[in-house]
Amino acid sequence: MAQDYKTVWANCLEIIKDNLGKDNEKIFKIWFEPIVPVQLEDSVLTIQVPSLFFYEWLEEHFIDLLKRTIRLQLGPNGMLKYSIVMDQSISGNPIVTNIPSTGKQHTQNSPKDIPININSENASEYPNPFVIPGIKKVRINSQLSDKKTFENFVEGDCNRLARAAGYAVAENPGTTAFNPLLLHSSVGLGKTHLANAIGLKTKELHPDKTVLYVSSEQFAQQYAEAGKNKTINDFIHFYEMIDVLIVDDIQFWENKFTGTQDAFFHIFNYLHQHNCQIIITSDKAPSEMRDLNPRLLSRMKWGLAADLQIPDVETRIKILQQKLSNDGIEMPYDVIEYIAYNINTNVRELEGALVSLIAQSSLNKKQITLDLAKQMIDKFVKNTSREITIEYIQKVVCDYFNLPIESIQSRTRKREIVQARQLTMYFAKKMTKSSLAIIGWQCGNKDHATVLHACKTIANLSETDKQFHYWVEDLEKKFKE
Repeated sequence: MAQDYKTVWANCLEIIKDNLGKDNEKIFKIWFEPIVPVQLEDSVLTIQVPSLFFYEWLEEHFIDLLKRTIRLQLGPNGMLKYSIVMDQSISGNPIVTNIPSTGKQHTQNSPKDIPININSENASEYPNPFVIPGIKKVRINSQLSDKKTFENFVEGDCNRLARAAGYAVAENPGTTAFNPLLLHSSVGLGKTHLANAIGLKTKELHPDKTVLYVSSEQFAQQYAEAGKNKTINDFIHFYEMIDVLIVDDIQFWENKFTGTQDAFFHIFNYLHQHNCQIIITSDKAPSEMRDLNPRLLSRMKWGLAADLQIPDVETRIKILQQKLSNDGIEMPYDVIEYIAYNINTNVRELEGALVSLIAQSSLNKKQITLDLAKQMIDKFVKNTSREITIEYIQKVVCDYFNLPIESIQSRTRKREIVQARQLTMYFAKKMTKSSLAIIGWQCGNKDHATVLHACKTIANLSETDKQFHYWVEDLEKKFKE
């Protein structure tokens, strides 16, 4: 008497459940209860699974159990065939494809090798195409900004290591020691720009690579939506098809989004095992992200963590010049220099101050001059509580005595330069939190004993020499202006 396919599969489920045991009831519910028997023909049982990822998981993890169970029910010639029903096709209709069981465990490369009946000419660009799984090679909207290139990224001592590592990754994605590449810095110092530049350069050098930039918030929203629509497997499968994945501001997940972190952990492992490049940005160093999933945090330490620091005044001047050049605007150098010395928090505020000055000039129909810059920047700085730095002190002292800044850092023993250098050291010790060693290093590579001597000399001269007393008082007023 011919067996009914539903009865055969019901018997199979009982055997599978018994083999898995009570400790694995959750596994049984996740991976076997959703399966629907479709037909039985010539000792071949066809079962329907909800996605390609589901099929791959069964073949990889339960193939031996399935093979034994099917042959126990259908004899030595018993076989299993999968009917995969996708959620939707590009046209909105369900996609069904039949795949015979291989009878052996799949390698991790199998997902991209399995043919799916989707016309390749329909695989056009989708911002979030994870709802269309199984496409052999997707073409997606990379979500990169065309303006954030390496050419527009100003290099300096503050970011040289990160930029060099980023360029190396773009040239050889997934095959360098910098995988993952973690770029971290405070807000507004260019980590998102650099990550974006890596993505654009990768696309330029490797047009066959699939590159995707996604914010951590967007990733979490997609995961939540996939959970609501019961398409988590398709969500994960889509991200496993990316060659270069850029996740921005991962600290957003700290102490929340447990499911999102777990999903990313599995995606991370898959991509890393297959030499796909992972780039992550954060406003914290790995050691400071204590509320992130420990397993995920450990993975982030596998590659290179490169920090971007606050740019020095030289780099800030270059950033302003680059911005003006890109916008086709000319501005007096002394104005650029004034902005660079006074805005020293981050690049975003630096560019914001520049835009405010240009707007002020345009709206009031005034020429951009140093006086206008002082009026506008002083208000801007008061609102952002300017921090006095050694560089700023050097600038004020050198302007006061009409000396080039380089003279303070030189080895010359000319009296006027020695005095300016000592005044710089005196005010740096008094007005900054820098150590004596740092002050000495920035004032001509002097040691801490020289700095202490300079401070004592200026303090004594200020009490005994009227000229020095006047200089010290006058300079103090300028620092407070």
